[in-house]
Amino acid sequence: MQDVVIETRKLTKIYKRDEFEVVALKEADFTLRRGDFVALMGPSGSGKSTLLHLAAAMDKPTSGSIRVLGEDIAALRDREIAAWRNRHVGFVFQSFNLIPVLTAHENVELPLKLMRMTRQQREEHSRTALELVGLGDRVGHFPRQLSGGQEQRVAIARAIVTDPDLILADEPTGNLDANSAQEVLTLLRRLNEEFGKTVVIVTHDPHAARFARGIRYIEKGELLPEGATPEDWTPATPFAVTTPGNPKSSAQA
Repeated sequence: MQDVVIETRKLTKIYKRDEFEVVALKEADFTLRRGDFVALMGPSGSGKSTLLHLAAAMDKPTSGSIRVLGEDIAALRDREIAAWRNRHVGFVFQSFNLIPVLTAHENVELPLKLMRMTRQQREEHSRTALELVGLGDRVGHFPRQLSGGQEQRVAIARAIVTDPDLILADEPTGNLDANSAQEVLTLLRRLNEEFGKTVVIVTHDPHAARFARGIRYIEKGELLPEGATPEDWTPATPFAVTTPGNPKSSAQA
Protein backbone atom coordinates (compact mmCIF):
# COMPACT_ATOMS: atom_id res chain seq x y z
CA MET A 1 0.00 0.00 0.00
CA GLN A 2 1.30 3.43 -0.95
CA ASP A 3 2.21 5.26 2.29
CA VAL A 4 2.88 8.65 0.70
CA VAL A 5 -0.39 10.04 -0.65
CA ILE A 6 0.80 13.43 -1.93
CA GLU A 7 4.37 14.41 -2.71
CA THR A 8 5.32 17.69 -4.37
CA ARG A 9 8.76 19.05 -5.18
CA LYS A 10 9.26 22.70 -6.15
CA LEU A 11 5.64 22.78 -7.27
CA THR A 12 4.89 26.09 -8.96
CA LYS A 13 1.76 27.57 -10.52
CA ILE A 14 1.75 30.86 -12.40
CA TYR A 15 -1.45 32.37 -13.78
CA LYS A 16 -1.62 34.90 -16.57
CA ARG A 17 -3.90 37.88 -15.96
CA ASP A 18 -3.94 40.25 -18.90
CA GLU A 19 -0.30 41.27 -19.35
CA PHE A 20 0.73 40.11 -15.88
CA GLU A 21 1.90 36.74 -14.58
CA VAL A 22 0.83 36.07 -11.01
CA VAL A 23 2.71 33.51 -8.94
CA ALA A 24 -0.01 31.63 -7.06
CA LEU A 25 2.27 28.91 -5.69
CA LYS A 26 6.06 28.96 -5.61
CA GLU A 27 8.34 25.92 -5.34
CA ALA A 28 6.20 24.14 -2.74
CA ASP A 29 7.56 20.97 -1.14
CA PHE A 30 4.72 19.06 0.50
CA THR A 31 4.42 15.47 1.70
CA LEU A 32 1.17 13.94 2.95
CA ARG A 33 1.08 10.40 4.31
CA ARG A 34 -1.78 7.96 4.51
CA GLY A 35 -4.01 8.69 7.50
CA ASP A 36 -2.89 12.31 7.88
CA PHE A 37 -5.39 15.11 8.51
CA VAL A 38 -3.78 18.43 7.59
CA ALA A 39 -5.16 21.96 7.50
CA LEU A 40 -3.68 24.40 4.99
CA MET A 41 -3.96 27.89 6.47
CA GLY A 42 -3.31 31.33 5.09
CA PRO A 43 -5.12 34.51 4.06
CA SER A 44 -7.24 34.75 0.94
CA GLY A 45 -5.13 34.60 -2.20
CA SER A 46 -2.20 32.94 -0.47
CA GLY A 47 -2.21 29.83 -2.69
CA LYS A 48 -4.10 27.35 -0.47
CA SER A 49 -6.78 26.48 -2.99
CA THR A 50 -4.23 26.39 -5.79
CA LEU A 51 -2.33 23.61 -4.03
CA LEU A 52 -5.58 21.72 -3.40
CA HIS A 53 -6.68 22.01 -7.03
CA LEU A 54 -3.30 20.79 -8.24
CA ALA A 55 -3.53 17.78 -5.91
CA ALA A 56 -6.95 16.94 -7.35
CA ALA A 57 -5.69 17.27 -10.93
CA MET A 58 -8.16 20.12 -11.42
CA ASP A 59 -5.27 22.24 -12.66
CA LYS A 60 -1.78 21.58 -14.00
CA PRO A 61 1.44 22.98 -12.54
CA THR A 62 3.64 25.44 -14.39
CA SER A 63 6.75 23.67 -13.14
CA GLY A 64 7.88 21.25 -10.46
CA SER A 65 6.44 17.82 -9.76
CA ILE A 66 3.39 16.39 -8.04
CA ARG A 67 2.69 12.73 -7.40
CA VAL A 68 -0.50 11.46 -5.80
CA LEU A 69 -0.51 7.81 -4.69
CA GLY A 70 2.64 7.38 -6.74
CA GLU A 71 1.02 8.71 -9.94
CA ASP A 72 2.52 11.63 -11.82
CA ILE A 73 -0.84 13.33 -12.22
CA ALA A 74 0.55 16.22 -14.25
CA ALA A 75 1.34 13.67 -16.97
CA LEU A 76 -2.22 12.33 -17.18
CA ARG A 77 -4.06 12.98 -20.40
CA ASP A 78 -7.28 14.96 -20.18
CA ARG A 79 -9.47 11.93 -20.84
CA GLU A 80 -7.71 10.01 -18.04
CA ILE A 81 -8.06 12.68 -15.36
CA ALA A 82 -11.80 12.34 -14.61
CA ALA A 83 -11.57 8.58 -14.14
CA TRP A 84 -8.43 8.90 -12.00
CA ARG A 85 -9.99 11.56 -9.79
CA ASN A 86 -13.22 9.60 -9.45
CA ARG A 87 -11.31 6.57 -8.15
CA HIS A 88 -8.93 8.30 -5.77
CA VAL A 89 -10.10 11.79 -4.73
CA GLY A 90 -13.23 13.10 -3.04
CA PHE A 91 -13.48 16.90 -3.35
CA VAL A 92 -15.67 19.06 -1.08
CA PHE A 93 -16.39 22.61 -2.25
CA GLN A 94 -17.24 25.64 -0.12
CA SER A 95 -20.40 26.27 -2.15
CA PHE A 96 -21.53 22.60 -1.96
CA ASN A 97 -21.91 22.33 -5.79
CA LEU A 98 -25.06 20.21 -5.56
CA ILE A 99 -27.34 20.01 -8.58
CA PRO A 100 -30.62 21.65 -7.48
CA VAL A 101 -32.95 19.49 -9.61
CA LEU A 102 -31.54 16.25 -8.18
CA THR A 103 -32.37 14.73 -4.81
CA ALA A 104 -29.73 14.10 -2.16
CA HIS A 105 -29.57 10.48 -3.28
CA GLU A 106 -29.21 11.43 -6.94
CA ASN A 107 -26.47 13.97 -6.18
CA VAL A 108 -24.50 11.42 -4.19
CA GLU A 109 -24.98 8.78 -6.87
CA LEU A 110 -23.43 10.88 -9.65
CA PRO A 111 -19.78 9.75 -9.23
CA LEU A 112 -20.88 6.12 -9.26
CA LYS A 113 -22.26 6.50 -12.77
CA LEU A 114 -18.67 6.67 -14.00
CA MET A 115 -18.05 3.23 -12.50
CA ARG A 116 -19.13 -0.23 -13.54
CA MET A 117 -22.01 -0.77 -11.15
CA THR A 118 -25.57 -1.92 -11.41
CA ARG A 119 -28.37 0.48 -10.49
CA GLN A 120 -29.00 -1.47 -7.29
CA GLN A 121 -25.32 -1.24 -6.32
CA ARG A 122 -25.35 2.52 -6.90
CA GLU A 123 -28.45 2.92 -4.76
CA GLU A 124 -26.96 0.85 -1.94
CA HIS A 125 -23.67 2.78 -1.98
CA SER A 126 -25.45 6.14 -2.08
CA ARG A 127 -27.74 5.27 0.79
CA THR A 128 -24.83 3.99 2.86
CA ALA A 129 -22.88 7.22 2.30
CA LEU A 130 -25.88 9.35 3.28
CA GLU A 131 -26.44 7.27 6.41
CA LEU A 132 -22.78 7.68 7.31
CA VAL A 133 -23.13 11.48 7.26
CA GLY A 134 -26.36 11.31 9.26
CA LEU A 135 -28.78 11.96 6.41
CA GLY A 136 -30.32 8.55 5.86
CA ASP A 137 -33.76 10.13 6.31
CA ARG A 138 -33.12 12.83 3.67
CA VAL A 139 -32.42 10.71 0.60
CA GLY A 140 -35.41 12.08 -1.31
CA HIS A 141 -34.94 15.72 -0.36
CA PHE A 142 -33.79 18.34 -2.85
CA PRO A 143 -31.02 20.81 -1.91
CA ARG A 144 -33.56 23.62 -1.42
CA GLN A 145 -35.25 21.49 1.26
CA LEU A 146 -32.02 21.15 3.27
CA SER A 147 -30.11 23.47 5.57
CA GLY A 148 -26.63 24.65 4.59
CA GLY A 149 -25.05 22.16 6.95
CA GLN A 150 -27.13 19.34 5.51
CA GLU A 151 -26.19 20.37 1.97
CA GLN A 152 -22.52 20.22 2.89
CA ARG A 153 -22.99 16.78 4.44
CA VAL A 154 -24.63 15.63 1.19
CA ALA A 155 -21.56 17.00 -0.61
CA ILE A 156 -19.31 15.03 1.73
CA ALA A 157 -21.38 11.90 1.11
CA ARG A 158 -20.88 12.45 -2.62
CA ALA A 159 -17.13 12.87 -2.03
CA ILE A 160 -16.81 9.57 -0.12
CA VAL A 161 -19.29 7.39 -2.02
CA THR A 162 -16.55 5.93 -4.25
CA ASP A 163 -14.40 5.16 -1.19
CA PRO A 164 -11.56 7.46 -2.29
CA ASP A 165 -8.06 7.41 -0.84
CA LEU A 166 -8.01 11.16 -0.32
CA ILE A 167 -10.56 13.78 0.77
CA LEU A 168 -9.81 17.39 -0.18
CA ALA A 169 -12.05 20.09 1.29
CA ASP A 170 -11.79 23.71 0.16
CA GLU A 171 -13.15 26.02 2.91
CA PRO A 172 -15.84 23.42 3.74
CA THR A 173 -17.33 25.59 6.51
CA GLY A 174 -17.01 28.97 4.81
CA ASN A 175 -20.76 29.26 4.10
CA LEU A 176 -22.01 27.70 7.33
CA ASP A 177 -23.15 28.92 10.73
CA ALA A 178 -21.17 27.90 13.81
CA ASN A 179 -23.28 24.84 14.68
CA SER A 180 -23.32 23.50 11.12
CA ALA A 181 -19.59 24.11 10.80
CA GLN A 182 -18.98 22.12 13.99
CA GLU A 183 -20.99 19.19 12.59
CA VAL A 184 -19.10 19.19 9.28
CA LEU A 185 -15.68 19.40 10.94
CA THR A 186 -16.58 16.64 13.40
CA LEU A 187 -17.66 14.49 10.46
CA LEU A 188 -14.37 15.05 8.63
CA ARG A 189 -12.43 14.15 11.75
CA ARG A 190 -14.53 11.00 12.16
CA LEU A 191 -13.80 9.99 8.57
CA ASN A 192 -10.11 10.39 9.37
CA GLU A 193 -10.04 8.68 12.76
CA GLU A 194 -12.59 5.88 12.32
CA PHE A 195 -12.33 5.15 8.60
CA GLY A 196 -8.67 6.01 8.03
CA LYS A 197 -9.31 8.59 5.33
CA THR A 198 -6.51 10.97 4.46
CA VAL A 199 -7.88 14.50 4.66
CA VAL A 200 -6.67 17.97 3.67
CA ILE A 201 -8.78 21.03 4.40
CA VAL A 202 -8.14 24.57 3.26
CA THR A 203 -9.21 27.20 5.78
CA HIS A 204 -8.39 30.61 7.18
CA ASP A 205 -10.34 29.82 10.37
CA PRO A 206 -8.17 28.79 13.35
CA HIS A 207 -11.13 26.99 14.95
CA ALA A 208 -11.57 24.81 11.86
CA ALA A 209 -7.84 24.12 11.69
CA ARG A 210 -7.86 22.73 15.22
CA PHE A 211 -9.87 19.74 14.02
CA ALA A 212 -6.90 18.66 11.93
CA ARG A 213 -3.88 16.83 13.32
CA GLY A 214 -1.39 19.10 11.65
CA ILE A 215 -1.27 22.61 10.16
CA ARG A 216 0.77 23.95 7.26
CA TYR A 217 0.82 27.67 6.51
CA ILE A 218 0.95 29.37 3.12
CA GLU A 219 1.92 33.03 2.75
CA LYS A 220 1.89 34.79 -0.63
CA GLY A 221 2.35 31.58 -2.56
CA GLU A 222 5.08 30.17 -0.33
CA LEU A 223 4.39 26.99 1.63
CA LEU A 224 6.15 27.38 4.95
CA PRO A 225 8.27 24.46 6.25
CA GLU A 226 6.54 21.95 8.49
CA GLY A 227 6.27 23.36 12.00
CA ALA A 228 6.84 26.96 10.90
CA THR A 229 4.29 29.71 11.56
CA PRO A 230 3.72 33.05 9.79
CA GLU A 231 5.73 34.75 12.52
CA ASP A 232 8.75 32.71 11.37
CA TRP A 233 8.30 33.56 7.72
CA THR A 234 10.81 35.57 5.72
CA PRO A 235 9.62 36.13 2.14
CA ALA A 236 11.88 34.78 -0.57
CA THR A 237 12.88 36.96 -3.50
CA PRO A 238 9.76 37.24 -5.68
CA PHE A 239 9.75 35.73 -9.15
CA ALA A 240 10.29 38.07 -12.06
CA VAL A 241 7.12 38.84 -13.95
CA THR A 242 7.23 39.97 -17.53
CA THR A 243 4.99 42.85 -18.58
CA PRO A 244 5.01 44.75 -21.87
CA GLY A 245 7.72 47.39 -21.87
CA ASN A 246 8.99 46.38 -18.44
CA PRO A 247 10.67 42.97 -18.61
CA LYS A 248 12.06 43.13 -15.08
CA SER A 249 8.90 44.11 -13.22
CA SER A 250 7.53 41.74 -10.57
CA ALA A 251 4.27 40.85 -8.85
CA GLN A 252 3.23 38.65 -5.99
CA ALA A 253 0.36 36.21 -5.69
